[in-house]
Amino acid sequence: MEYFVSENYIDFILKDAKMRLEPVTASIIRCIYTKNEHYKPESVIISRKKDIPVKFTVSEEEGKVCLSTDKLEIFILQDTGNIIWKDKNTKEVFLKEAGKSLSKIDVIRYTTGDEKPVIDRVKTVDGERNFVKNLRTVVERSAYRGKLNFEWQDDEGIYGLGQAEEGIYNYRKHSQYLYQHNMRIPMPIFVSTKGYGILVDCNSLMTFNDDENGSYLFLDTVDQLDYYFITGDKTDDIIAGYRYLTGDAAMLPKWAFGYVQSKEQYYTAEELVDIIRHYRELKVPIDCVVQDWNSWDPGNWGEKLVDKTRYGNLKECMDQIHDLHAHAMVSVWPNMNAGGKNHTEFLEAGYLLNDYATYNAFNEEARKMYWKQAKEELFNGGFDAWWCDSTEPFSGPDWGGEVKREPWERYNLVGTEHKKYLDPAYANLFALMHAKGIYENQKAETTDIRVLNLTRSGYASGQKYGAMLWSGDTYASWETLKKQIIEGLNVGLSGYPYWTLDIGAFFTVGDKWQNRGCGCNTDPTPKWFWQGKYNEGVKDAGYCELYVRWLEFGTFLPMFRSHGTDTPREIWNFGKKGEMFYETIEKFINLRYHLMPYIYSLAGAVRLQSATIMRSLLFDYMEDKKAREIKDGFLFGPSLLVYAVTEPMYYEANNIKIEKEKKKDCYLPEESCWYDYWTGEAYNGGQTITIETPIDIIPLFVKAGSILPVTEGLQYADEKNGLPWKYKYTPEPTEPLYYMKMKETITTMKTGHIQPLNLSGMIQIIN
Repeated sequence: MEYFVSENYIDFILKDAKMRLEPVTASIIRCIYTKNEHYKPESVIISRKKDIPVKFTVSEEEGKVCLSTDKLEIFILQDTGNIIWKDKNTKEVFLKEAGKSLSKIDVIRYTTGDEKPVIDRVKTVDGERNFVKNLRTVVERSAYRGKLNFEWQDDEGIYGLGQAEEGIYNYRKHSQYLYQHNMRIPMPIFVSTKGYGILVDCNSLMTFNDDENGSYLFLDTVDQLDYYFITGDKTDDIIAGYRYLTGDAAMLPKWAFGYVQSKEQYYTAEELVDIIRHYRELKVPIDCVVQDWNSWDPGNWGEKLVDKTRYGNLKECMDQIHDLHAHAMVSVWPNMNAGGKNHTEFLEAGYLLNDYATYNAFNEEARKMYWKQAKEELFNGGFDAWWCDSTEPFSGPDWGGEVKREPWERYNLVGTEHKKYLDPAYANLFALMHAKGIYENQKAETTDIRVLNLTRSGYASGQKYGAMLWSGDTYASWETLKKQIIEGLNVGLSGYPYWTLDIGAFFTVGDKWQNRGCGCNTDPTPKWFWQGKYNEGVKDAGYCELYVRWLEFGTFLPMFRSHGTDTPREIWNFGKKGEMFYETIEKFINLRYHLMPYIYSLAGAVRLQSATIMRSLLFDYMEDKKAREIKDGFLFGPSLLVYAVTEPMYYEANNIKIEKEKKKDCYLPEESCWYDYWTGEAYNGGQTITIETPIDIIPLFVKAGSILPVTEGLQYADEKNGLPWKYKYTPEPTEPLYYMKMKETITTMKTGHIQPLNLSGMIQIIN
């Protein structure tokens, strides 16, 4: 093995390939492995800041070349080119690679050639879709299938990889297919309990595998193996390294952290106003109402022009919503029916993908056209934010059928559908490019309104485009709630700070599904994903209990949003004042606003300090082996420890009362003292305690030594009600507990100007 050292990197000439190691920082090393003549420099997801020269040395030992920075020692084995990554100071091994490979393949493009496309337009549960029947394949170019093999340590845990459906927390001894789909948002990054992360610059389909067949990442279509080894003293440092490489998170509008009311669906502009007005009359805080699909003319699926018979007074109604100190979000889709004005404009410009329905988000001019259309009536009509639905956007026949297919079958089926219409090397990128277009074009239009894009799919680097991921069309069950918590934790461990879900799940009913819901589906057969356990919706106390517990959990997510089909979701559908479900919903919406100064300080820390809001205990308690295993608890910022209630205690489905202890066991991490938020009782860490959990209590703890800025009486996030901010100081056990007014130097963050709270090292609680 020959090697050559330059000022910025070291190149290796291997038996049938070449490899480059490039220190990006003392803690981040880029590794490129290729069989091509030249390294490919450009990247879609990497946008690292201006490089600072990194000091490194190169030396030789017997059979090894060593590249050393202030933080890392990297040993390259001369006989294989495999790499051993070590901590420079402790000499402990982070990771041993077990080989790399690139296998040449033909990259296939699908086309109708000179034939006119033969299209089936199908109404599905997931919207109207085009299926082109006469596509044929041609060879576009050559590329590679890549494989990066690992040799894990026995007690090593692997986390991240974005969001899936299965609720797998630690991916050791598991396989996972990484492809875009409803309820699947892959990320090409994982973190290890050994104190490092791997970010792969790959935009194709991928597979993670750890079983008797090996431990590896498989990359479907790449020009080279290109990845970044990231380490740091703590998990936050690894995430900061990811953001350094992929871009700082955008600052979202303050109102985005308030309560968002949505459902499938509202039908007129007046109805949107009425929702906000009703909340104001009830004096229940709210910041946003959401217009789901079908704002367009009947028959013109996906148009960004409203049905004038129902939304002809859109601007007037949006003004009324704004006068009520609230905002509105609107659903937009990337695919459109033929014959509509928007579709025709894309078709004539040649800006459609070859399903002849979905716009080409990879084309900058097409992205500008999409924005021009969205601006014409929706943005100019007063909508404040975007709900970019169905941004996968190709699921094929998988999003249907009575029986859920096998994981490998779904991967092949949906992956092939994406590769019919997208370059296989970019099969996971549509949602990212769509978000890029929304963000860049709105910012070019105005800097007065921060971009917010609630999107069903995404990818690494999407945080810089103001894209809030949501977990897709889940169904209502306690098991789903448990899995959703895990998926949210893994999104945070993938470096992505903005994630939410449908509080209460999207689908509520099961065997009565064909009589409910979106109405866009004409197939009467059951669906594997439409399997809610509560056919009577809000008329079933069993569902109301599940919804309330889901909402309690959702209070501590980056976005606090109720949404779903089959049954209404507004607070007044869950009873009235004095009744337990209504009272609990109101209590937790009020709690969200009570915490608003703290929450918005967390948002500032996401933007300026690469912080994470929904924090797996792996962030702060990696050395605590019990904390590592916690799947139903997490930190909300640095100060609050939350445990979701994930089983029924009052009712089963069909209003069946149950007698059950209303308690939950909660493990408190070591090296901290914790205060019960509700009672003020102090507990030492490193123990499991039992907490009473009646319907209006979620286990909530405050870390000792914390300061939590709070406020009173807000009805919307930006309200200036004249009441002072307060903070409650949670002392170490030997100190007195006291309250005092917030100091004037800690001020609110105003729209357009960030004044983040410098609360590092301090914890925070509510008055």
